[in-house]
Amino acid sequence: QVQLVESGGGLVQAGGSLRLSCAASGRTFSTYAMAWFRQAPGKDREFVMAISWSGGTTYAADSVKGRFTISRDHAKNTVYLQMNSLKPEDTAVYFCAAAPHYSTIPGSYDYWGQGTQVTVSS
Repeated sequence: QVQLVESGGGLVQAGGSLRLSCAASGRTFSTYAMAWFRQAPGKDREFVMAISWSGGTTYAADSVKGRFTISRDHAKNTVYLQMNSLKPEDTAVYFCAAAPHYSTIPGSYDYWGQGTQVTVSS
């Protein structure tokens, strides 16, 4: 079993930065692919970034390439999303998710955190 808890969201000015954390529990954490999704009011969940079980391969949506970075620390059982050059359109609830294999489809993920709000002011 895997449990995920996000933290680090908040209110920032456009152009600013935030780092989200996803603390995971479970013996299989190191073997799972991890991903970040986001959902704005009235919209579907959107894929943001993912990282392989080894941490050696990452994937990013075009909308965040060059601005966001995903990483993981196995010793701390934690996945991070570093967000730079934030834009108002990045405003959403951000969720972390875990699955045995990488995917950009929300339904492919077995475990989800509760979400953390990110708001970027104009």
